[in-house]
Amino acid sequence: MQILVTGGAGYIGSHTLIELYKAGHTAVVVDNLSNSNPESLRRVADIIGIPEIPFYRVDIRDREGLEKVFAKHKLDACIHFAGLKAVGESVEKPWEYYENNIGGTLVLVDVMRKHGCKNIIFSSSATVYGDPAEIPITESCPKGQCTNPYGWTKSMLEQMLMDIQKADPEWNVVLLRYFNPVGAHQSGRIGENPNGIPNNLMPYITQVAVGKRKELGVFGNDYPTPDGTGVRDFIHVCDLAAAHVAALKCFTNALTHSLNNTFIYNIGTGKGYSVLDMVKAFVRVNGVEVPYSIKPRRAGDIATCYCDPSKAEAEIGWKARYGIEDMVRDSWNWQRQNPEGY
Repeated sequence: MQILVTGGAGYIGSHTLIELYKAGHTAVVVDNLSNSNPESLRRVADIIGIPEIPFYRVDIRDREGLEKVFAKHKLDACIHFAGLKAVGESVEKPWEYYENNIGGTLVLVDVMRKHGCKNIIFSSSATVYGDPAEIPITESCPKGQCTNPYGWTKSMLEQMLMDIQKADPEWNVVLLRYFNPVGAHQSGRIGENPNGIPNNLMPYITQVAVGKRKELGVFGNDYPTPDGTGVRDFIHVCDLAAAHVAALKCFTNALTHSLNNTFIYNIGTGKGYSVLDMVKAFVRVNGVEVPYSIKPRRAGDIATCYCDPSKAEAEIGWKARYGIEDMVRDSWNWQRQNPEGY
């Protein structure tokens, strides 16, 4: 299949491109580069051994720009990563998050349907469960009250895509609810490259380890968890990338002959690791010290969040293959080779 990858120069997008090409698909990338770097695409092309990946610097809110891309390429499906994604920033800039994530997706979907491309894999998030009603979280767990505008954009977009599919059964909609992506490609050539102060745990750990930051702040050590720090379902980004390729089956196999072609999958390992578990594993595997200090809890953080990923294995044959050692080793391998990112 020829697949439009929005946000394809970003962290998860760039890793997914490698998996797509490995599986025999081709891709066209659209990205506005607001939080990504075109160098990632050059390196991906290198890794997969092709001259270049077709790339357009287009914002998903730019209808005319998208129209040109669709006019030029025969696209079978879209994997939709593009969006603003910092939880804290979304609290400070709700308008920007709603306008970009929701407005942009509405433009994208409209252009897709005009061009007869009605297959979409949407990058959703475990944040749609809010404070989950059950642990481990299954796909039948009710969606909760999101704790920030970023989470609400994911929750609302899920609903909007489901409504569009219900109204027009030609659509196939896959909602992948990611847990916490970490790690990097084994080559160490592409990885997570956040702008400014990282919002996520692993790039913060690696930046402390490489000497860019003085210490890691651990938010809260009084949660009802084994060591008092928050427990999350960390998943290797290469496993997460492979899930998108597995999800393409939803567009081609017998699953898609029903009227309700909306597929929802949790993408995690099914294991919970605490913040301090991750720090200790990083130190143990890589032999690098990571000084940390305990800070007050962050508003909106929950104690424990991990999933039951068995539905994805049963229906699309996907299962996480990498463990905590791989995650911390590959994260450090990327940061050590690229102390300043791209």
